[in-house]
Amino acid sequence: MIDQQMSLRGGAARLPVRPRTGRFLVLAAVFVCAACGLVYELELVALASYLIGDSVTQASVVLSVMVFAMGIGSLLAKRLRCRAAVGFGMIEAALALIGGSSALVLYASFAWLGDSQYALVGFSLAIGVLIGAEIPLLMTLIQRVDRQDAGGTAADLFAADYVGALVGGLAFPFLLLPMLGQLTGALFTGAVNAAAGGALVLWVFRRDLSHRSRWLLVLVNVSVIAVLATATVLVDDFERAARRAVYGDQVRVAVQTGVQEVVVTGTDRDSLGLYLDGRLRVSARDEYRYHEALVHPAMNGPRARVLILGGGDGLAAREVLRYGDVRAVTVVELDPAVTRLARTDPALSELNGHAFRDPRLTAVGADAFPWLRADHGRYDVVISDLPDPGITASTKLYSAEFYGLIAEALAPDGRLAVHAGPLGARPQTFWTVEASVRAGGLATRPYRVTGRYAGLAASPDRGGGERRDREDWGFLLAAPGRAPRAALAADGPEPRSLRGRELREGARAAAEARLPGLLPSTLIHPRYWEDA
Repeated sequence: MIDQQMSLRGGAARLPVRPRTGRFLVLAAVFVCAACGLVYELELVALASYLIGDSVTQASVVLSVMVFAMGIGSLLAKRLRCRAAVGFGMIEAALALIGGSSALVLYASFAWLGDSQYALVGFSLAIGVLIGAEIPLLMTLIQRVDRQDAGGTAADLFAADYVGALVGGLAFPFLLLPMLGQLTGALFTGAVNAAAGGALVLWVFRRDLSHRSRWLLVLVNVSVIAVLATATVLVDDFERAARRAVYGDQVRVAVQTGVQEVVVTGTDRDSLGLYLDGRLRVSARDEYRYHEALVHPAMNGPRARVLILGGGDGLAAREVLRYGDVRAVTVVELDPAVTRLARTDPALSELNGHAFRDPRLTAVGADAFPWLRADHGRYDVVISDLPDPGITASTKLYSAEFYGLIAEALAPDGRLAVHAGPLGARPQTFWTVEASVRAGGLATRPYRVTGRYAGLAASPDRGGGERRDREDWGFLLAAPGRAPRAALAADGPEPRSLRGRELREGARAAAEARLPGLLPSTLIHPRYWEDA
C-alpha cells in the first residue's frame, strides 16, 4: 500500500541501480518495445496483403483498427497506474504472446478455414490495445526512477518510442523477412519483446513487487518464451502442413525470395503449377491457351527484336522463339529466382521448351518500370506478361506513365500486347487498362478469348484449385499511330477483336467505377473507346 501511494504521488522507487542508470534502462525498454510493436503492425499488413489481397484495403484496416485500439488501451491503462510495474510486465508478456503468434494463427486460419479477415481484425484490435497501454505505464515508471517535469519525461519517452519504431520498421523488410521469414520473424520478435519487458520489471523494479507478483511474472514470461521457442522449432512442420492444405499434396518447391513466395506443385510438366505469393501464375494443363493468345497476335509484322516484360517462367518466350526470324529476345523479370527456377527445374524448363538455353534470349533481373527509362534501343514487339492488373502492388505497371515508356521503346511499326484482365468478370479493370494504354500514346485493338477457353483462369481461388467464375481472358493489342491489325477471328473460340456494342458497354462500365489503387493519371481521358 505504501508503494502504491508513492507511485501515485510520483515518489522515488527503491532501485537496485542509480537513478540515471534506471532511467536509461527504462528508455531502452521503450526503444525495444516500440520496435517490436511496429514489427507486429508490419507483419499483419504484409501477411494480410498476401493472404487476402488488395494491400491498400488491408493496410487501411490494420492501421485504423490499431490506432483506434491504442486509444482504448491508453484509457484502460489508467486503472493500472497504481501497480504500474506488475501491470507493465503482464502487458508485455501478453503482447509478446499475441503479437508473436499472430502470423501463425492468421496463416492457419487461411489454410484450414479459408478466411483470415476476422482473425486479422481481432489481432489488430488486441495488439493495438496492448501497445496503447504501454506509454502511460512507462510514464509512471520513469517518473518513479528519476523525478523530472512531465514535459521532459514525455519528450524522452516519445523520442525513444519513435527511434525504436524506425529501427523496427527497417529491421522488418531488411533483416527479419530475408533471414527468418514471416512466421519465424514474428515468433522471434515476440521472444525479444517478452525478454525486454520481463527483464525491466524483474530487475529494475523488483523491490516494488510482492513475492507473489514476482514469481507470477517469472512464470508468465518463462511460459511465453517457452511457447514461442517451441513454435519456432515446429514452424517448418507447420508451414509444410499449411502448404499441403492450400496447394495440395504435390508441393515440390517452396521458397521465399527477396520479392515473393514461389511455390511449384506437380510431379511432371503435365501437372505443374507455379504459384507466386499464393496466386496461380502457370497451370500446365491450359497455360498454352493464355500464352498463345498473348503472344501470336502481336507477332504479325516485323519481329526481329522482342521485349518481354515479366514472363520469367519462360512460357511467353517459348512462343516468341517459335519464329525463326526473331533475332533477339529480352526478358525483364523482377525476381531473378523465377528465371533461375525456369532454367533449372526439370518440369518447368521442359514446359517452356528450354527457352533460356536459346542463344537469342537474354534475361535481365530488374524492375520493368525503371529499366524502361534507360535507352535500350527500339523493339518491334513488346509483350507485357505481368501480374494481374487487379493486384494493387502491380498497378504502376498498368499506368499511363508505364505505357508512355513502352511507346518510346517501340519501333515506328512496333506492337504491344497486354493482358488486361478478365473482360467478363471485371470489365472496370479491363477498360481502365485500355484507357491507360491510350493515355500512354498508343492506339488499341481490344480482343478476347472465349468459347472453349471460357472459365480457364490465370489465377486460383485460395483453396488451391482453379477458379471457374471468369468467362474469358481479355487482351489489348496496341501500336503507335493507328490500331494494329492482327489475325483475329471474327467470332468463335480463337482470339477475336471486340465489336462496337462490346466497346460501348465497356466504356459505360469503365465510366461507372475506378479500379482501386490505379494511379489517377490512368483515367485522364473522358472517352474510353473508339470503334476500330
